[in-house]
Amino acid sequence: MSSSPSSAFFATAPRGLEPLLAQELTALGAREAQVVPGGVAFMGTWEACYSVNLWSRVASRVLWKIADFSYGSEDDVYDAVKRIDWPRYFRVERTLRVNVTAQKSPLRSLEFATLRVKDAVCDRFRDALGKRPDVERASPDVRVHVFLETERATLYLDTSGEPLFKRGWRAGQGEAPLRENLAAGIIMLTGWRPGEPLLDPMCGGATLLVEAAAMARGRPPGAKRGFGFEKLTAFDAKTWEAVKAQRVEPQECQLYGSDTDLEALKAARRNLAAAGVERWVRLEQADILERAAPAAAGVMVMNPPYGERMGNPEDLARFYPKLGDALKQRYAGWRCYIFTADLRLPKLIRLAPSARTPLWNGGLECRLYELRMVAGRPTRHSRP
Repeated sequence: MSSSPSSAFFATAPRGLEPLLAQELTALGAREAQVVPGGVAFMGTWEACYSVNLWSRVASRVLWKIADFSYGSEDDVYDAVKRIDWPRYFRVERTLRVNVTAQKSPLRSLEFATLRVKDAVCDRFRDALGKRPDVERASPDVRVHVFLETERATLYLDTSGEPLFKRGWRAGQGEAPLRENLAAGIIMLTGWRPGEPLLDPMCGGATLLVEAAAMARGRPPGAKRGFGFEKLTAFDAKTWEAVKAQRVEPQECQLYGSDTDLEALKAARRNLAAAGVERWVRLEQADILERAAPAAAGVMVMNPPYGERMGNPEDLARFYPKLGDALKQRYAGWRCYIFTADLRLPKLIRLAPSARTPLWNGGLECRLYELRMVAGRPTRHSRP
């Protein structure tokens, strides 16, 4: 399959995780991975595309580059899109959605640009076949993405369908405060390996623990869902079956989670069970300010409630110094990682982070702080 012709793709990811994504893509068969803000451009075969969709824990979408062109008006966009042989890419019976994003585009209305792209695709079908695909916004079969820059436009077909952070196990529930691919990236940034104990002492719905367990057990993040590439004419079922048949050797792991909220723990148990990893995670009701470390050393990772989830800033200002004291007293020998949008944390917790990684949770700027706990370490303030 490696002799198959290559295509150009672009994988998107939460901002801050692009270098991790590039490493993942290369390991999954991508070539010429190039990091840019918001994602990674790469070349690859369809086998690589299928593997990235199935196995990438960090990617949000994998987009197949169809064309790029210069433009100055909505009519230019319409003409360029209509020139594309759309019946070559998907059947007219497939439902369609168009997404247009822009950066420094001269066009006044993205809504109108989106309408013109949709019309161009549908008009090309009508001219060729006498009928046009239906538009479906909620759950389309095919998603066309157009990215407009100052003078150039790039057009993609979405090979993922639903975003890849939707692993397929969180059925019937609202969106988690922490998306699954961001949670996976946070786990990777800690440097945790399955042989180490890992604790999330404020686990909420257990998204971080689900991702860690899936990594350790070699579970493909996309094993329980479908993909957009299955609706395209380029889809090769034989290659897809070969990719799905690949296995990763499972490893034993020591995963621990706790929360003060019984309802949160119930949700955590449901999520772990739905993901099929409940047997590898030990949950208990406990307060991080009081609970003992489950091992002499390990990795702690947490996403404390903040903003509306926690209450007012004064609550956090009282909580963080206590958290710093608990880490010093009970977790000497541990590497502790706190993911938060509250950039006051280093000052309030009275510990100096040994590393701070800027990450974005949607449009919210956050930091992943690393605190290496050493017995008798003096406290000092640090910049955010």
